[in-house]
Amino acid sequence: MTAGSSYQAWNKIEIARRVAADIPEGWYVNLGIGLPTLVADHIPEGREVVFHSENGILGMGPVPAPDEVDPWLINAGKENVTLVAGASLFHHADSFAMIRGGHLDLCVLGAFEVGQNGDLANWTTSLNDRVPAVGGAMDLSAGVRNVWVMTSHLTKDGRPKLVERCHYPLTAGKAVTRVYTDLAVLDVSPEGFVVIDHVEGLSRAELRNLTGAPLHYA
Repeated sequence: MTAGSSYQAWNKIEIARRVAADIPEGWYVNLGIGLPTLVADHIPEGREVVFHSENGILGMGPVPAPDEVDPWLINAGKENVTLVAGASLFHHADSFAMIRGGHLDLCVLGAFEVGQNGDLANWTTSLNDRVPAVGGAMDLSAGVRNVWVMTSHLTKDGRPKLVERCHYPLTAGKAVTRVYTDLAVLDVSPEGFVVIDHVEGLSRAELRNLTGAPLHYA
């Protein structure tokens, strides 16, 4: 929050709930490592969404309770997960065939930067990270029908993550279709970022000042 402003940024759970609420009934969805994994815990009751993990799961459930952890069930980020009724397990190669064959409706990924044309930069480059490479995000952003990004609006040092042109190495070009940040929800259109919602109390001028690219409004 900036000095003199009256808005409160959404927290991680609020962002995850918003993403979960927007996923249509019956979609097959891959959740990227980190913040996107929270989405599985917040699908509205009664809505069927089938979660996929690239290490070979279709029908991934929410995070298990501490006393229900199965050490053999993990997602691509090496986090413990559960399975829903009817889930299936399969070879890593079959999982990537689903991704590359265009059989998934949506992937939700984190990002360091998103360009106004939908370019995605989300390589993890530090050797201290769990996946110090481009990882499966390269296949997901190229092969899945819709790519949504969950991220903070600004970096830790206050720089915009939504920019006219990415400065980091690209994971994929013109891939992102929607962005969820702690300040706003934006579609990526031929004209650039289109704001479809933002936190209460945040003015258009404030949001523009916190974004590194022009904004349009639905």
